Amino acid sequence: MAPSKTVIVGWDMVSPLGTEMADQWERAAGGASGIGPLTRFEHPEGFPVAIAGQVPDWDASPYPFLAPRQMAHWTSPIFPHALLVAHRALAHAGIEITPELAPRVAITFSSAVGGLDAVLRADRRMIADNKWPHPFTNPNSCINMVGGKVSILTGATGPITATITACATGVTSLITGHWLLEQGRADVVICGAVDFCLVEPIVAGFATMNGAYQPKQGQAPEPPARASRPFSIDRRGFVISEGAGCLIATTEAFARRNGLSGDIALAGWSMTSDAQHFVAPNLATVTRCIAEAIADAGLQPADVDAVNAHGTSTRIGDTVEAQALAQIFGHRPPPVSANKSMTGHAMGASSAIETILAIEGMQRGQLLPTINHTPDPDLVLDVVAEGLRPKEQEFVLKNAFGFGGCNACIVLQRQG
Repeated sequence: MAPSKTVIVGWDMVSPLGTEMADQWERAAGGASGIGPLTRFEHPEGFPVAIAGQVPDWDASPYPFLAPRQMAHWTSPIFPHALLVAHRALAHAGIEITPELAPRVAITFSSAVGGLDAVLRADRRMIADNKWPHPFTNPNSCINMVGGKVSILTGATGPITATITACATGVTSLITGHWLLEQGRADVVICGAVDFCLVEPIVAGFATMNGAYQPKQGQAPEPPARASRPFSIDRRGFVISEGAGCLIATTEAFARRNGLSGDIALAGWSMTSDAQHFVAPNLATVTRCIAEAIADAGLQPADVDAVNAHGTSTRIGDTVEAQALAQIFGHRPPPVSANKSMTGHAMGASSAIETILAIEGMQRGQLLPTINHTPDPDLVLDVVAEGLRPKEQEFVLKNAFGFGGCNACIVLQRQG
């Protein structure tokens, strides 16, 4: 008997566009930007980065598990945001994790950077005050602790793992969850990713490697909302941001038995490794990843209705992704949306956030705009730049590519 399909039955996210799902969609649909001045830390004059995508403050009081006493030792912001989106995604799905269900609930929720901020605070405490680190410093910094905290919150006792593939982490978390469902090791998987990496060395480090946006030398600074412009001829690097996204995946059989909405399926997937360079993408393996995901879904390229791009706004990254899409789709590619134009680049969380936005668009029959776009004549793409575009979508390709040559692509299907 063929394995049951994997369906996505619930989701939730926080991003620089907001902390409520409906508000974030509305802002994205209107072409709003979540990019503004960098205020997470004081930075001296001459610091190379001045803008970022920051998640707005929100009220934790409705959530007892986020009470100050509960979170006193969990100082990294990855923890409250991961717990928030996991809690709300399960509620959106309509799933209650009972003692009977708990052993069949797996967790693949992860992070690209983890709680590095906790280690930095401990280091400064030792240097400035000659005090030993807080006893929870090391647990705060462990990337797998995100999933561990989600397990403690939900009571899930099935398989747990932290898949880390840099900026592709959100998508590979979903693929890993699919494997567990396909192998019969779980009925439900809590997938997703969180990253809050607006700390001095990471932000400055992206600038020194010429990845982060910086204004052109000698030019006046641009408005922050204009800075992220994927696939544009004048793109100048990505805008560092933060956020979290959670997707609840189940087998289609479980969804049917329990009356859950299973109209979005994971139809196909692929992962490839560049085996070439630690940050620069490799056209051949990126192209193969896209092709394999489409083939795994049993499709031809012409069957794909839209692409949710990785689209970081870097010169080489956008060029390679556009060239790969051109090799797959020829001179009539499907329309492309690049959500990072509005949200910035939230590292491992980005592909989880963007998958959720793609799903919301599939259900509404709408493609989100790519703001700040000025066509690059060297890139053969139909970028959705004019605003929200009506478009029925049965199949959507989602691309995610990470440092270390970690490529992950999925095909989402709207059923029924």
